[in-house]
Amino acid sequence: MPTIHLPTRDGRTEAFTTRAPRVFPKADRPFNRIAYSAVHVVADPFADHDPWLTPAIDWETTLKFRRYVWSLGLGVAESMDTAQRGMGLDWPTSLELIRRSTALAKAEGGLIRSGAGTDHLAPSPDLTIDDVIRAYEEQCEAVEAAGGQIILMASRALAACAKSPDDYLKVYDRILRQVKEPALIHWLGEMFDPALDGYWGHKDHWQAMETCLAAMAANAGKVDGIKISLLDKDKEIVMRRRLPSGVRMYTGDDFSYAELIAGDAQGHSDALLGIFDAIAPAASAALGALARGDSNMFHDILAPTVPLSRHIFRAPTRFYKTGVVFMAYLNGLQEHFVMVGGQQSARSLLHLSDLFRLADAAGLLKDPDDAVARMRRVLAVHGLAN
Repeated sequence: MPTIHLPTRDGRTEAFTTRAPRVFPKADRPFNRIAYSAVHVVADPFADHDPWLTPAIDWETTLKFRRYVWSLGLGVAESMDTAQRGMGLDWPTSLELIRRSTALAKAEGGLIRSGAGTDHLAPSPDLTIDDVIRAYEEQCEAVEAAGGQIILMASRALAACAKSPDDYLKVYDRILRQVKEPALIHWLGEMFDPALDGYWGHKDHWQAMETCLAAMAANAGKVDGIKISLLDKDKEIVMRRRLPSGVRMYTGDDFSYAELIAGDAQGHSDALLGIFDAIAPAASAALGALARGDSNMFHDILAPTVPLSRHIFRAPTRFYKTGVVFMAYLNGLQEHFVMVGGQQSARSLLHLSDLFRLADAAGLLKDPDDAVARMRRVLAVHGLAN
C-alpha cells in the first residue's frame, strides 16, 4: 500500500501507510429507514468570476454526484447548508440547482427534497414578520413550481426580527397551511449557524423545543417530519418521543447518527445527514444490513466512520463543508479541491491531514494510490514536497 508523509501537530512530518479500502457489500433494498444525504456542490474552477462574491457551479459534475448518491439507494436533500447555502451559494443559483436536480430525479427515479428558506432576504431587526412570510412563500412557490418537495429551512431573517415565540408560530402556521405536500422542517442549531442562536424564541433548546412541537402540532397533517441538527442525541430522543402521530424524526446529528438510526424500543430516527455525502458507500451498506435485521453489521460498518464525522464536524462546525468536499476530491468524485466562496481555505492543512488518516481508518479511501496522489498535490500547494 502507498505511503505518504503527512504533517503532525509538533511541526514534523511522519510517514503514513494507507491500508486496503473496505469493500462494502451492495445494499439490500428497500431500506427500513428513509435516508437522505445533504449533498455538496462542485465549483467550476475555470469560471471568470469573483469567488467570494458570486458562485460558479460545475453543473455536470454536481449532477453526476447526485446520480452517484441515488445509485447507492440514498435520497438527495438539495440546496441545504451542505451545499453551502448561505456560505457562498445564493438563492438564484440554489433555485437553478433545485430545478436541474428535481428534473433529473424525476427522470431517474431518485428520491429528492429541496431547501426553501428566506436567504434572499437580508437579516435585520427592522424586518417585519410579514416580510419573512413573503420571503418563505416566494421560495416555497418556486420549489413547488419546479416539481419539488420542500424542506423548510431555518430563517436567519426570522431569527433577527422575531420578538417572541409567537412570531415563530405565526410564520410556520402561515407557511405550513400553504404547502401542497407535507414539508420537512429543519431546526439548524447555532453550532452550524451562529445567526440562528435563539431560534424558536429561546436560547435554551428545551424551551425552544416546546415552541417547535407546538408549531408542528398545529399543522401535523402538513409536516412529514423534522430534522434537528443540535449535536445532542438526548434532545433528539426526547423530541422524537413527543412528535405528533405520523411525523418522522430525521436525525441531523453527525456525532451519534448510528445509535439514533438504530433506535430503541420506543422508536428510531430516519436520516438527513451531511456526513452521508462523505460516507455514502458505508451508509448504504449499513442501512442494507439494518434492513436485513443484521444490527451487528450495521454498527460494524458505521462505527469506524464516527471518528471521521466528528472530526469533519468539529467546531467551528459551520466549516464542515470543507471536509465533505475534500472527501469527494480524495475519492475521485471531482477533479479539484476548489469550493464555492473559496471555502477550501476554511480548514487547516493539519485538519485535512487528520481527515485523510481517519478516512483511511474507516476504509473509505476507495483507491488509496489515487487518494495519496491527490493528497500530495494539496501538500505541495502548502509547500510540502513528498
